[in-house]
Amino acid sequence: MTTIPNSTTQFHHRTTPAHHHITTAHHRQENPIPRRKILTTILTTSLGLGLQATPLALAQNWGTRSFLRERFFEPGLSPEDAVARIRQTADGLHDLRGMLETMSWRYVIFYIRLKQAYLSQDMKTAMVMVPESRRKSYVQTANELVDNMAEFDFYVRTPKVYESYVYYEKTLKSIDDLVALLA
Repeated sequence: MTTIPNSTTQFHHRTTPAHHHITTAHHRQENPIPRRKILTTILTTSLGLGLQATPLALAQNWGTRSFLRERFFEPGLSPEDAVARIRQTADGLHDLRGMLETMSWRYVIFYIRLKQAYLSQDMKTAMVMVPESRRKSYVQTANELVDNMAEFDFYVRTPKVYESYVYYEKTLKSIDDLVALLA
């Protein structure tokens, strides 16, 4: 028979609470009103400073990051800005060839849909810049561009490589014709 050498050690059952509550050192009666005043003061001054008009030279960069701002907060562009954005879209479509060659379909679809949303509004706005004698050919070229971009979007979604390249080239040709009419 074995004996326990230290019989004075006793085992006690200790109950612990199931949930420990963590308390913080700061007071619950703290007044949130000064904090709100500071926050509203900062926000109103930053908005007041931000509402100043940006120079036209700085507003020439239209990209995917400014989509929300342009779509909802700056809905109308001047005809000159619309023409500039159409030209920049043409340059962007020319640079899209690398993504098509690496078959980055998701990025191509995103770019096409983003630019389609802009182009429909920009082409209507830029029509003011076109002389009356060339307006009929402008409308025909713009409709051709919209149709080609829709077909390009469809074939990129499937993804059919040959048809995507065909409609990519057709889209490039029609947007180049449109830019030439706007020049």
